[in-house]
Amino acid sequence: MDKVNILAIGAHPDDIEVGCGGTLIKYTQKGHRLFLLVMTQGGFGAQTATRVAEQMDSKEIMGAADIYWGGYEDTHLIVDKELIGKIEDVIKDVKPDFIFCNFPDDTHQDHRHLAQAIMSATRYIRNVLFFEVPTTQNFKPHVFVDIADSLDKKIQALKAHRSQVMKTNIEDLSIVEVARSSANFRGIQGRVKFAEAFHSLRLFINI
Repeated sequence: MDKVNILAIGAHPDDIEVGCGGTLIKYTQKGHRLFLLVMTQGGFGAQTATRVAEQMDSKEIMGAADIYWGGYEDTHLIVDKELIGKIEDVIKDVKPDFIFCNFPDDTHQDHRHLAQAIMSATRYIRNVLFFEVPTTQNFKPHVFVDIADSLDKKIQALKAHRSQVMKTNIEDLSIVEVARSSANFRGIQGRVKFAEAFHSLRLFINI
């Protein structure tokens, strides 16, 4: 099987793990190359140094080859030529076969704006899949990935973001519980026990 390059793009540290960590781990376990692009350092969630260190720990758990940082302040993503250009530069460097990123309909402005920029930056990329996070709205998935054999490691990657585990804005509910519940729900929809779900901007099925 040919090895492929995967680029996962998130607005904040831990977005990628929440949305598609199980799928990415399945890729790296099969020898594919994973790259991460995180646009902010999540300064509103904790000290930026803490969040960067947590993201680096999670990168190792997921088996990513490298991580790129967008350099934006938390809540300051704006759809403009600069943001689109930064994404395009990483795409040129990574040459991804698949891109995973935040879904456009979301209550967090960074997620919304990043997704809008990605739609422009990825206009020549064949396979672009949007993932969901707890603030996503009106998500209608087209694609499901069975993550039963990678869910535990996804949970490890989420736990690496130690400062964020209990920051769900729901009393006594951890991000681990959210991730397990979501995986179970999407699994039921996909007729498996645990799954991650994606909305495709474009997806080529090569025969």
